[in-house]
Amino acid sequence: MSKTFKTIARYQYSAEAQIIKGRLEAEGIQVFLTDLVTIDTDPLVSNAIGGIKLKVLTEQAMKAQYILDSINKNAVDDHGNAVICPACESDNIALFSTINDAKSLFWFIFGVLFSALPLYTRHKYRCDHCKIEFDIK
Repeated sequence: MSKTFKTIARYQYSAEAQIIKGRLEAEGIQVFLTDLVTIDTDPLVSNAIGGIKLKVLTEQAMKAQYILDSINKNAVDDHGNAVICPACESDNIALFSTINDAKSLFWFIFGVLFSALPLYTRHKYRCDHCKIEFDIK
C-alpha cells in the first residue's frame, strides 16, 4: 500500500517546524518536512516558496490537526502567563516584528543587501481582537 502525505501546516522558520514535528512524533504520528533544507540555506525565500510544509500520513491527518489545534498560539510572558491586552483584556495576542525607527530600518536594509539575518529587530504585541499594538514592561 502506498503511503500518501497531506500538508497540514506551513511555517516560516525551521525552528517552529522542528518543534511541532517533535510534538507530533511524540504522539506517534509520522511527520515529513518539505523545503526545510532550502529555507535553512536561504531564509529569505521562505515566503516565496510557501514556507516549510509539515506533512503527515493521510490517515493520521485528523489526529495531527487536533494536536495542532490544542497548542496555544497566543503570546505568553517570561513566566508562561498569557499576555493580556491593556485595552480590551483579551488574551488573543500575537508577537510581531516591526520596523519603526532608524536603527531597525538600517539593519533591515543591511540584511536585505547582504542576505544576512537581521541583527536588530523590535518586537511588539498586537491584540487580534481590538488591533491595538503595545509593549509589555
